[in-house]
Amino acid sequence: MNKLILKNGHVFSPADGLDGRYDILIVDGKISKISEKIDLDGVQIVNLDGYTVFPGFIDLHAHFREPGFEYKEDIESGSRAAVAGGFTTVLVMPNTDPPVDSAEMVDYVLRRAGEVGLINIRPVGAITRGRAGKELADLKLMKEAGAVAFSDDGDWVSNSSVMRRALEYEGPIITHAEDKTLSPGGIMNESSLSYELGIKGIPHQTEEIAVARDILLAELTGGRLHIAHVSSNGSLFFIEYARTRGLNVTAEVTPHHLLFNEEVMRSYDPAYKVNPPLRTEEDRRALIRALKTGLIDVIATDHAPHASFEKEFDLNQAPFGILGLETAFPSLYTQLVMKGELDLGTLVRALSTRPAEIFGFTGKGRIKEGYDADLCVWDLTGKWMVTRDALHSKSSNTPFLGSELTGKLKYTIVGGKVIEL
Repeated sequence: MNKLILKNGHVFSPADGLDGRYDILIVDGKISKISEKIDLDGVQIVNLDGYTVFPGFIDLHAHFREPGFEYKEDIESGSRAAVAGGFTTVLVMPNTDPPVDSAEMVDYVLRRAGEVGLINIRPVGAITRGRAGKELADLKLMKEAGAVAFSDDGDWVSNSSVMRRALEYEGPIITHAEDKTLSPGGIMNESSLSYELGIKGIPHQTEEIAVARDILLAELTGGRLHIAHVSSNGSLFFIEYARTRGLNVTAEVTPHHLLFNEEVMRSYDPAYKVNPPLRTEEDRRALIRALKTGLIDVIATDHAPHASFEKEFDLNQAPFGILGLETAFPSLYTQLVMKGELDLGTLVRALSTRPAEIFGFTGKGRIKEGYDADLCVWDLTGKWMVTRDALHSKSSNTPFLGSELTGKLKYTIVGGKVIEL
């Protein structure tokens, strides 16, 4: 029987009413006891005095690039990046080469995750064969193989009949809401600023039209729909409609859409080139409000690594995408929580408890007796500089490069195992 005591940590889990100094006893990978004082002989002890313990973070949207693009990231380096950011469970997207559109490919991802053995990796299968948007993939066989959701992430399933049939399956279906016919070649938010800068725009209606259609199909089918990386205030109008109608619809927002607006594109820096694009300050503030009220359920990183040489192309040629796993909590803590724009409880729920709830991850997302000992431990006064050497991802395409952030990870604990990088 493996036992571990975490001593004297400030345990913070709003869903469990925990906000104080506690000891946590972990037995065989589970939280066995939470008490103000636990003393046992012959047990490994980790002293957490001065540190804060949160439930392990859960990312519903990340790209580990394997198979096919291992030069950007692979399951091992992605797992290490997750550990470095306090993430204990990560959903990996299927836009690989070949795509994860069959039971065999789901099995491959799970097998590789087991070989690496650092975090809980949950595969997302493609909605359509080859992610081509034409023919439904075999969702049943992929689910039986271990897929926890389905998405053609990177592309919207524009064929309404195909999307209807996907939603008639038990899901969840994760939609990348983007009608690309409105914005061929677009790079940034379409606005007076994009015209001023001479950069081809992507109007917010690109997202909102797709969100509206998918919500209406969820209403038609009773299906389970999750909306990825919401960026637009207008999309919130349709999500609120879904809530008032009692539809099984949830939504996520990324750290970068909470932190940046389109003004950063004045730099012409490809580090800020992301899809959906960074939109107006009004949109950014609306997303924060929606997160506070629960209209947006979770924060998901959309961790999208690219090789350095790719992001060194000019703005037109550089790929979309920003790293997220290692900087998600410290950037949001530094720029929103410490400045009073977001409370710590909302941030922790959105990164841990709520993702577990909406995707049915039993035993995760809380600090509770009987739950998995998936935890992250932070020094909330510690500062660190985001540098290439400090990152564990293969890539370094983050706008935080060269920035100092507050919130330094001390430990990530997965299934009772203290992970050291």
